[in-house]
Order: sequence, then C-alpha cells, then structure tokens
Amino acid sequence: MLWMTSLWACGPIEPGAASEEALLWEEQELWALNGLSTNGLSTNGLSTNGLSTNGLSTNGLATKEFLVWFNENPALSTSVMGYLVRCAMEDGQSLAYDNPVTGQRYRWKGELGLAPHWSLGQLPSVPEQQIVSACLAAHVNKFGLHVSLSVLGSSAQGQPMPFTADELALFSIREACFFGNLFSGDGLYVANDRPLLSASESTTRACGLSSQAQSSDCAPLVHVGFCSDFCTLDASGTYYTQCTYQGTSFLPITTRIQPREIFQCGDGVCQMTERCGSGSTAQSCGVDCGACP
Repeated sequence: MLWMTSLWACGPIEPGAASEEALLWEEQELWALNGLSTNGLSTNGLSTNGLSTNGLSTNGLATKEFLVWFNENPALSTSVMGYLVRCAMEDGQSLAYDNPVTGQRYRWKGELGLAPHWSLGQLPSVPEQQIVSACLAAHVNKFGLHVSLSVLGSSAQGQPMPFTADELALFSIREACFFGNLFSGDGLYVANDRPLLSASESTTRACGLSSQAQSSDCAPLVHVGFCSDFCTLDASGTYYTQCTYQGTSFLPITTRIQPREIFQCGDGVCQMTERCGSGSTAQSCGVDCGACP
C-alpha cells in the first residue's frame, strides 16, 4: 500500500462528548511510512504499557501502566501511538485518548488494518504482535526525515495489502524486509532486499539499507544481512510472506523506495548523508561537498 505525505487533523468528537472548542487537541504530522525515531522502538513498552493485556482500545488506554508510559515522554509516545494505530486499525477506525495528567486529547487514525482482533480490545495474537512490530520497524527513519515508501505484506489473518503495478513502477527499488516481535522480546530485525550500498552510495533510509551485511546503528533494530537468506517470497515474487531467524518464524513487512532515495557521490549535490573530503565515497565526497576545512 502506498502512503504519501499527509497531515491528519483531529477527527469528529463522539456524540455526547465535550465540544471541540473546549478540548485541547494534539495535531501531529504522520508522514509516509517512516519518521518514527529509533527511540520509539526501544522505549515504547508494548509488552508493559497495558495495551498487550487490555487490547488496543479505551480499556487499554485506561490502565495505570499506559498512563505512566505515555507521560514519560508524551511527544515520543504520541508519535508511537500514531504509527501503532495506523498499522493495527483499519481505515475509518480511530482511537481517542484524554490524558488525565495534562487534559490534552489525542486521536490516532487507522489505515492498514493489520491487527483487527487487537484493535477490538482483544489480546493480540502472536501473528498480530509480529506484523505490528514489523510495521513499526518499517516506519523508522534514524534521521527523523519523512520519505514516501511502498509497504507490502499481509495482515495477521493473511489478507494481502493491496498494491498496483503503477506503485511498483514508481517505487522500483526493492529496499528491505522487517520482522521480529517487540511484545515478546524476540528482537527486531531488518535485512537488505537489494545489493549492499556501494561506498559511493548513501541514503536517509539507512535503517533499511546497509553497506555492510552484518551492521546496524539503528538499535534495537538489528541488521542481519539479506532477506533472501531468511525469507520466503509470495507466489508473484513481490513481497515476503515469512522470515525465519534463529529458529523462529515471523510475519514480515517488505518495503520499496524510489530511485531518488539512493544518493550517489558525484551527482553534484552534497547530501546530508555525505561528508566533505578528497575522495569519491559518501564518507569523503569532495566532488559534491568540497574539501574539509
């Protein structure tokens, strides 16, 4: 499913609720399928914040655990919840939260519908835990930038996310596969779905693509090499349906990017991922960024 840059405003207030003017709403930008900081994965506390035992519902938000977690870092927490709800709930669903500490109201809108049972307040199944974890990982951008992606995979019930030939043509670069489980402590993993970046290449999607087969500076995401080493493609060869790592099988998310998201030293533009120097590599790109002072 293709997600383009957008700004979600707050939805309507339920019948009987206070007027919108009387409430302090949190408006936030939820861009594309990345922009979540890596801290959002390492501190979101999905296994302890009340959501895992009470469901992604108002009951889950009413727990003491959720209140403590949310108010430790409200700015980060609301970003995590925005992506979490977007991954788990269906288009047309939303989840509202009135923070009793600040009086601030939040509303997060669903889109992908990857975890329908959890969205209705039930305990998240293992498949739902896995696919939501993978979806959150696909959102991550270690630079905090917002880049449009094509995101492919299936819901916990095995329902494929729709995509078009035009989408695959526009997002023609296979990027990465993401899998793991943030709820269970099984870890969170990413692997290249294209060759390693060359020394002259760089990208702001550095948590998905790597220049080294066994490296990652996007903790808790761990880069494990190549998708083809761990994952099984669907019948069309478009996306991965299962990834097995260290004896555990996971439901993955597969991502694609546009060619413009991979920068080349020598293209005449000093990108934020390139450095000054005297060479022709991304870390010493004199032709684009000039000599270092």
